[in-house]
Amino acid sequence: MTTQPQNRAFTVGEYYRMAESDILTEEDRVELIAGQVVAMSPIGSHHAACVKRLNLLMGKMVGDSLLIGVQDPIALDAYSAPEPDLVLLRPRADFYAAAHPSAVDVLLAVEVSDTSADYDREVKLPLYAQAGLPEVWLIDLQKSRIEVYARPQGDAYQQRVEVAADATLTSPTIPQLSLAAAELLG
Repeated sequence: MTTQPQNRAFTVGEYYRMAESDILTEEDRVELIAGQVVAMSPIGSHHAACVKRLNLLMGKMVGDSLLIGVQDPIALDAYSAPEPDLVLLRPRADFYAAAHPSAVDVLLAVEVSDTSADYDREVKLPLYAQAGLPEVWLIDLQKSRIEVYARPQGDAYQQRVEVAADATLTSPTIPQLSLAAAELLG
């Protein structure tokens, strides 16, 4: 009888210990998805500019009422710690110094996709829904549109709204977030 090799899923704790031990470094550009260490796409200038605009605009809209995380890990469950391009977080006095945010801390996650829209849609969105993230934006730079997802149930979002470049994006869960899509898309 022969046995087939099997993949071993890493936990979030093991993943963080790999970083603390310099097995993984910031230069590695990886995230933990369903127990697997996954390489992220390189960040192009259009993508980086969109994240910078998003950070600036969000900061003006939410002020001190929420914290903004940029390309920081969030622990969704025991086996996933993705790094969305931007998250709006519940305020915490220690600014999450004691531990990275978990799913319950996230009010909005934003993924900016230059080349990874299908991956974000098919892999990350179901994980975000399963973890109960109330709202996710997928900014698709290739198609110049923003997809807004809300009302998670199981591994899917019950509400999906597509916002064109010439329209206004209004958050279904955070009332003070309303902006012209063109401002984000550049």
